[in-house]
Amino acid sequence: MSKDTIVKVETFERTEGKNPRMLRAEGKLPATVYGKGIESVSIALDSHTFGLVYKNNADAVFEVKAGSKTYKVTVQDIQLNYATNEMLNVEFKVVG
Repeated sequence: MSKDTIVKVETFERTEGKNPRMLRAEGKLPATVYGKGIESVSIALDSHTFGLVYKNNADAVFEVKAGSKTYKVTVQDIQLNYATNEMLNVEFKVVG
């Protein structure tokens, strides 16, 4: 798929007090949304679902909802555990 494709991704609010290791144990993937002119926002995604969507749409524009705001983002970086190939963290950059 191309950058013209917009893929909606379900997100969860990251609550204070839950570290990334705890989120991953619950099957969630920690993520951050950032961009020019906005304050970075911490969110979480369903790890399995995002893995499947990203595998088929790596270059797509994703639509993520963080709180009351919706952002159109691209994947800037994914941190991987190279021993297990598990995604540890995703960084989304706001586009347009």
